[in-house]
Amino acid sequence: MSEIARLTIGMSEAQEQIVVMKWAELQSNKYPELLLLFHIPNGSNKSIAQATQFKRMGLKSGVPDLFLPVARNNYHGLFIEMKAGKGKTSENQNKWINELKMQGYCVEVAKGCNIAIEILKNYLTGKIL
Repeated sequence: MSEIARLTIGMSEAQEQIVVMKWAELQSNKYPELLLLFHIPNGSNKSIAQATQFKRMGLKSGVPDLFLPVARNNYHGLFIEMKAGKGKTSENQNKWINELKMQGYCVEVAKGCNIAIEILKNYLTGKIL
């Protein structure tokens, strides 16, 4: 087991995502497009007032966690839904995943930061077709 894999055991989804974003920042010299990677704050805990405000502003439940607005191999961009541990996608997330794919986006579910990093590298180097 790699050192990174060992260190990530038991991490929350948020912690896994922080690792991905830190990796993206550190790798932006090699892959400058990673500077465009951003988080969509759907799953964060908010007060009822905050949740209502975000919903009015257009936040939609089920949208994947990360988006890389970079076109590759006939895809308009890459969405990644992060999952930690035994986490599974919800019915609403599956609807979004299917709809985004039909619109020409690459959409992947990453069980942990190591998988998300591999997805990003494969997408940027054209290995995801």
